[in-house]
Amino acid sequence: MHIVRMNARFFAVTALLACTASAQWLTNKTPGVPRTADGKPILTAPAPKLADGKPDLSGIWNPNPKYLVNLAADLKPGDVPMQPWAETLFKERSAGLHAHEEPDANCLPQGVPKIDAAPVPWKLIQVPGQVVILYEAFTQWRQIFMDGRKLPEDPNPIWLGYSIGRWEGDTLVVDSNGFNGKAWLDQAGHPATEKLLVTEKFRRKDFGHLEIEITINDPGAYTKPWTVKESPTLMVDTELLEFVCSENEQDIKHMVTKK
Repeated sequence: MHIVRMNARFFAVTALLACTASAQWLTNKTPGVPRTADGKPILTAPAPKLADGKPDLSGIWNPNPKYLVNLAADLKPGDVPMQPWAETLFKERSAGLHAHEEPDANCLPQGVPKIDAAPVPWKLIQVPGQVVILYEAFTQWRQIFMDGRKLPEDPNPIWLGYSIGRWEGDTLVVDSNGFNGKAWLDQAGHPATEKLLVTEKFRRKDFGHLEIEITINDPGAYTKPWTVKESPTLMVDTELLEFVCSENEQDIKHMVTKK
């Protein structure tokens, strides 16, 4: 048995966004961006700071989609130690046997950290007491509470979980739990359960480059935690677009099983 997966909608929309995003608000320039004499952004300029001295992580960030395809793309196979059931499921998903079940193929939320690597930008906003991330992918959002609260002990399981953050020097550390266990960690099919705890460490290396260190700690699916790094790049002089996945959806009926 194998699955013929047709996900033209997702990649067609991605291609469209790549072509049109920079055409939005043609006369609007992102304020505070260091530029050359001819107006090009200097992405290697020093990372900005807020008035309180904390790093300013705000901006529209464009991820590397290779981590959407495989979150563990930079790791060796032994670096992702799966429980036997999880390894079996991962191999089946990687072979395409469950492609029609992938949440984002069905216009369901992508989950964390998969949504961090979706090949459309997301916008990070810092306000007193919290950080908000607006995702162009499926028009979703996250709240990261910075007011000292603890993670919920018995949360109602949801797709993007519950997030709290704190500063460790110039690094924003975000812990998230309360996931529903339905999301895939990537398109390769790394599984997750309701026991998942995701730790993201955001550090702005310079003006135009963000580093995110992501640790997956899910004793329901893995025998020990494992860590990856992603490096989104700043996008300037543009804004997010509305992305309604289920509007005119045409793919799922083509995801058929063949012998």
